[in-house]
Amino acid sequence: MLICSDDHKRVIASHAAQTYPEECCGLLLGVWDSASERRRLRLVVPVDNTWSTEVEALEGLSDDDGAQTAAEFSLDRRRRYWIAPRTMLKVQREARDRGLNIIGVYHSHPDYPAVPSERDRQLAWSDYSYLIVSVQAGQSVDLKSWYLQDDTQQFVEEAIATES
Repeated sequence: MLICSDDHKRVIASHAAQTYPEECCGLLLGVWDSASERRRLRLVVPVDNTWSTEVEALEGLSDDDGAQTAAEFSLDRRRRYWIAPRTMLKVQREARDRGLNIIGVYHSHPDYPAVPSERDRQLAWSDYSYLIVSVQAGQSVDLKSWYLQDDTQQFVEEAIATES
């Protein structure tokens, strides 16, 4: 379960609407209680989407969604996001200084449902929550959280509890 506030949801929804029609992305900082399997979100950190064709080439990433090939559908920031490793390290250090951890990642799906893609699954870590916000015609309309099951390597929807 992911526990967050309405303010956290607003920050994510606003970031997603502002970056539309491109995907937004960011990191979720908080505390992971492994005994209760709850992640308590304390801080949302919006970051730049640094996706580029160079990232795709360097990382050997491909589009295995099965829906369309790269030639049929442009793989740009409207369909992909990337958080630079340097940014991840910087935010991780800042989180540690605050007594927090990176507990998840968020990103948007412009004009697409808030469900993970095959590429999202391929790049996911089982220790994180993955918040996905669906943005339709520039408006954030749905927010869902997912986690990757260790044994099946498949996403499972995660409950979101809202606290003040």
